[in-house]
Amino acid sequence: MAVNFDEIIDRKGTSCLKYDFAQKRGYPADVLPFWVADMDFRAPQVVIDAIKKRTDHGIFGYTNFTEEYEAVIADWMTRYHNWTPANGSLVITPGVVFAISMAITAFTEPGDAIIIQQPVYYPFGATIKNNGRQLVNNSLKLVNGHYEIDFDDFEAKIKDNNVKLFLLCSPQNPAGRVWHKDELQKLADICLKHHVLILADEIHHEFIRPGHQHTVLASLSPEIAQNVITCTAPSKTFNLAGLQLSNIFIENPELRKRFKTAIYNTGYDEPNVLGFAAAQAAYTHGRPWLDEALAYIEKNIQFAKKYLAEHLPKVRFIDTEGTYLIWLDFNAYGLSVQELEDIIVHKAKLWLDSGHIFGQEGNGFQRINVACPQSVLKQGLDQLIAAFKDL
Repeated sequence: MAVNFDEIIDRKGTSCLKYDFAQKRGYPADVLPFWVADMDFRAPQVVIDAIKKRTDHGIFGYTNFTEEYEAVIADWMTRYHNWTPANGSLVITPGVVFAISMAITAFTEPGDAIIIQQPVYYPFGATIKNNGRQLVNNSLKLVNGHYEIDFDDFEAKIKDNNVKLFLLCSPQNPAGRVWHKDELQKLADICLKHHVLILADEIHHEFIRPGHQHTVLASLSPEIAQNVITCTAPSKTFNLAGLQLSNIFIENPELRKRFKTAIYNTGYDEPNVLGFAAAQAAYTHGRPWLDEALAYIEKNIQFAKKYLAEHLPKVRFIDTEGTYLIWLDFNAYGLSVQELEDIIVHKAKLWLDSGHIFGQEGNGFQRINVACPQSVLKQGLDQLIAAFKDL
């Protein structure tokens, strides 16, 4: 059954982080939000039906995942990502950021250095600092509108700072790079050489644009798989973030044991019963919905690129290769971070993710979530165009 992704669903009054918390976050009440990375699309009907069936049972006691669930996830990864995780490697967490914090706790000590590549998903840096670790940054290089890795700087920073852990964002958020296999191989080889553990946040791995291919880092070799924590989740793929369930794969049994101990020490043990029902249904029957969502998001990306080129040519559209996020460069206007933010929020009446929160490399940029009805996206772009037309 075709899904109507053009349908506008009112999310206000549902305790929705995206729509209901503007004033609490310091924004005007009437801003139109395109910030946090969840979709304005209703979840697949098979997911809704599975949740209804589970709630009809009426008992919501302590829960854990079954071998059946692990097999469903393994089949999905094999079928769509050409990688079969080892039996018993799955660990469930309530979210990927939680998993990052657990990895930091399990595999580093206070004061240890952890390397990231900014501009990057801002909880990376926050989680490192909040856990009392040292943030080391291997800045991505923007070359002719395309982000590249400075491998020499990456290795030098690892050696100079005795780095213990690398947080990889793949596909990259916010820049939208889908790393090539040879780029991933080079990163992994450097980390193996210097005994640096890798956490690969691959949560956006389903959102790959035509002409690009996501490579699961752990699929490169058995040796690399033993040095990687692979983080995925149905929260992005099927818009289930509120159900608090992520799939973390750790093939190295010693690393898995330490990771699970860190989780246990938080007091978090059994995960969300409805999250399992939803995830199993989604991974079993949700592919048609996802294919339609991907096609719709692709149309939105193409629309935004063309519309901005026609009406706001000073804004540089960084060609995204993956995710449902677009990364826009406003630096041609010569505005400070605060001046740009003031125009976006108070003149355009938009709530976007300001680029500076992804690291200083993001100064002058804005991140926009385009996983919404195209009419809503057009409204947001029209407000943006009107705010900047006289500048």
